[in-house]
Amino acid sequence: MARHIIHFTGPINSSTCGNLISTCGKALRQGAEVLQLDIATMGGECSYGFTLYNFLRTLPVPVHTHNLGTVESMGNILFLAGERRTACAYSKFLFHPFHWTLHGSVDHSRMAEYAMSLDYDLRLYAQIVAERTEGSAEVLDVPRYLMAYPRILGPREALECGMIHAIEDQPIAADNCQWSVHA
Repeated sequence: MARHIIHFTGPINSSTCGNLISTCGKALRQGAEVLQLDIATMGGECSYGFTLYNFLRTLPVPVHTHNLGTVESMGNILFLAGERRTACAYSKFLFHPFHWTLHGSVDHSRMAEYAMSLDYDLRLYAQIVAERTEGSAEVLDVPRYLMAYPRILGPREALECGMIHAIEDQPIAADNCQWSVHA
C-alpha cells in the first residue's frame, strides 16, 4: 500500500492550510493510498483548523495522524481528523483557552461579534473532541480547558482519553514518499 508521509511542522494559518490542501492533492495524484500526517504544531487560527479537519475527513484515502512531539491548541482539531491516531512516547497534547489578537479600536457590535464567534468556536471544538474520543475511559472536559483551566495530556493520558489509539514511533521506510508543510 502506497503510504505518503506529510510532515506538518508549523502554525495553523492561511498559508499552511493552503499548503497542506495542495500537498494532499499532489500526494493523491501520485498514487497515495494512505496519508500519514506527522504533526508538530503549537496551533493557530480556529477557522483554518476547522477547515483542515473538514478537508482531511473528506479525503478518499485513510488519513493517519501522528504526534511528533507537541500538538497544541487548534492542532488538536487537526490531529483528530485522523482515522488512526498515534503519538511518540515523548510527546504532549495541550488544551488551553482561546485568544485573539485585536488591532486598533473595536466598537460594541464588533466586540459582540467576536464574543459570538469565540463561543461558537468553543462549542465546535468541544463537539469534535467529544465525537472523536467517544467511548474512551476518561472524558475530556474541553469547555473547562478552553475557558480557564488548561490541560496537558502525556501519551498515556491521551490513550485513556481517546485522543490516540497507540503510543508508538512511526518508522519511515526508505521507499515512503515524504512531503513537508511548514511555516
